[in-house]
Amino acid sequence: MAVVIESSVWEPNPWIYVFITVACLLSIIVCPYASSTTKTPNVFDHGISSPSFLRFQRNFLLIYSLASVMGGLWSVFGEFELAYYGISKEQMVDYLCVGYAAALFAGTFLGPLSDFIGHKKVCLLFCILHLFIGLWKRFFAHPSIMVASICLSLSASIFSSSFETWMVLQHEKQGYRQDTLNDTFWLMIFFESCSLIGGQMLSNWLIGDNMEKNILSPSSAAVLIAIVGIIFVGRGWMEIPQTTTFNEYKMSCYAYIFGDKRIWLLAWAQACLHFSIAVFWILWAPTLVADGREVHLGLIYPCLMGSRMLGSTVFPWLIGGLSSLRTEECLAYAFIVLGLVMSIIAYDYQEIGFLVTLFCLYHACIGLILPSLARLRTMYVPNELRGGIITLSQAPANAAMLLFLMQGGYYRNIGNSTIMAIAALGLFSAAGGMHVLKRWGKQPYQNWHKL
Repeated sequence: MAVVIESSVWEPNPWIYVFITVACLLSIIVCPYASSTTKTPNVFDHGISSPSFLRFQRNFLLIYSLASVMGGLWSVFGEFELAYYGISKEQMVDYLCVGYAAALFAGTFLGPLSDFIGHKKVCLLFCILHLFIGLWKRFFAHPSIMVASICLSLSASIFSSSFETWMVLQHEKQGYRQDTLNDTFWLMIFFESCSLIGGQMLSNWLIGDNMEKNILSPSSAAVLIAIVGIIFVGRGWMEIPQTTTFNEYKMSCYAYIFGDKRIWLLAWAQACLHFSIAVFWILWAPTLVADGREVHLGLIYPCLMGSRMLGSTVFPWLIGGLSSLRTEECLAYAFIVLGLVMSIIAYDYQEIGFLVTLFCLYHACIGLILPSLARLRTMYVPNELRGGIITLSQAPANAAMLLFLMQGGYYRNIGNSTIMAIAALGLFSAAGGMHVLKRWGKQPYQNWHKL
């Protein structure tokens, strides 16, 4: 008699979503009251935040959320689309290599370009790239995945640098309080994560149960959102025309990069984080489904983004006077936790539930680290060089990813666990860099920008 082996698909407990949602709401609601005895104002204290600032902040967060949805549509739908068109794993590696090569050799210079010609123009380019990808996929029966990979890599470089720098410059230009800038940083991560979940929900709703008929629906939605984004960015804040020449910008950039070791430490931390995130998003699914395990990945993704949202809500608690830790210390501890998580994932086989818990912890730390690094950039990096420093700091990570994809994907010389271990070592080194930065940092916290 044959033996029937029942297999079940692993799904997260639905109460996890409730827990993350309630935790985020409590963290946001309680923080202003807990910090009311300190001198640091909070963005939710409407007696301190002016109506003009709140309007500025909401307008920017709307633009940033639209940009996040554009990126989220492709990030959650891209692999499914590749599988639908019959793209093999080897071809996927090809497209990833092309994308990281584009990010390395072209995306690296988009930050300095935006510093020189204006961040609003480059943010418009971001929307135009997504519009082009959507139209390309919508009207061509067999779209070139290679072209889409290049455009998405370039748009990712713009998203990570130009939007933040554009907001910081406008914030300073309009004379808002410097402490309210910190609140905008964590709200950016919060709304970005929320928008990524929204992008996943939108893709699932558009495709529905009829994959053959609705496979192009996400592309149509991306076109519509890109057009709305172009309108909002085009109507955004006017920039002051750039008066410096390219040689002056280049000399200033060289002076700060080679003359301030603190920027080196900050850039190294950014590179290690960028590399770690890239490694995670490539290997998290293969890690979960190892040994033939069946997992509902689409249900885990909201848990990861929700954890990222929860981590971002911790940031105002740390800078609101409730903790005596400096930002560099918080970053050092967070990087150590990330390194430990990556080490466990790399060398210790775990059950799915424990792995998902580690993944959620990883993203909670990411949610805390990203606004913290943005705060340190405001302290140490001149605004006129901010976009260039961000993309230049990502260049080593993109180069490393290109190398490991070629060695691991093509030649099979490097295993997944080895790549994760290298990412963990990078995170530990970033923690050491933050410890050194604390010793070299400004005492007490004083920003070179005008307060």
